[in-house]
Amino acid sequence: MSNLELAPSVMRFYGETVNEDSRLRSSADGRMELVRTQELLRRFLPPAPARVLDVGGGTGIHAEWLVKDGYDVTLVDPVPRHVESAAAVCPAIVGDARDLREPDDSFDVVQLLGPLYHLPDPDDRRKALAEARRVVKPGGLVAAAAINRYASLFEHVTYAHLHTERIRDSVSKILETSIYDGVRGFTLSYFHRAEELVAELVASGLTDVQVFGIEGPAWSLVKAAEQQPGEGPTAELIASALEAALMAEPYPELLAASSHLLAVGRAPTGISS
Repeated sequence: MSNLELAPSVMRFYGETVNEDSRLRSSADGRMELVRTQELLRRFLPPAPARVLDVGGGTGIHAEWLVKDGYDVTLVDPVPRHVESAAAVCPAIVGDARDLREPDDSFDVVQLLGPLYHLPDPDDRRKALAEARRVVKPGGLVAAAAINRYASLFEHVTYAHLHTERIRDSVSKILETSIYDGVRGFTLSYFHRAEELVAELVASGLTDVQVFGIEGPAWSLVKAAEQQPGEGPTAELIASALEAALMAEPYPELLAASSHLLAVGRAPTGISS
């Protein structure tokens, strides 16, 4: 295991407080995030049975569908509780995105669908992306997710409390600094702009980098409907929001409205890591 450590608030949040698996399976916007992440990754994944390293893979929610698709998946996560659950899905080890055990050029795909969320120090994000670049094969795929810089602005409207002084001040600080300190509610987090995420992947040596809004510009309408009294968002509303995510892809200005971003890039071919 790496000697590096995550912030205590991150370890407490995922180790004791929240069940990330439940969020992606039960909440409306979580289900949208899962469906769209699958759809986007399947556009770029090599044919099975390619080797996939799922870094920060949590309880194995993405590993689960990858294994079902025929991929050879290994999962790495810093939270022992996550690794214990994920071991039922695929080989899983406790580890840190910034210091992977895996040898150079050993995986066809490396995905980081969470580590960048909780690394506010740019040096830490550089280390995580450099490690992904190191262990992926020449020509292999690296996929990295990020929380959008403006996600909290949209989200706290859905909870109908953005107008309160405490929440307004907290969200204003995130917009100004791109960092949430994890004092209450959510944990220590970093919020990316789309162009910043692309630049970080390019700086790590990846090529052909593209960025997508995962949930698209209408996710907050679905989440708002879920927060109101009644039966929650209809299947038709969710389907329309997913269609909006697809239709928005050619328009970079709409990336700012998505809750999460997904960037994909490839290691240069013919060059050893």
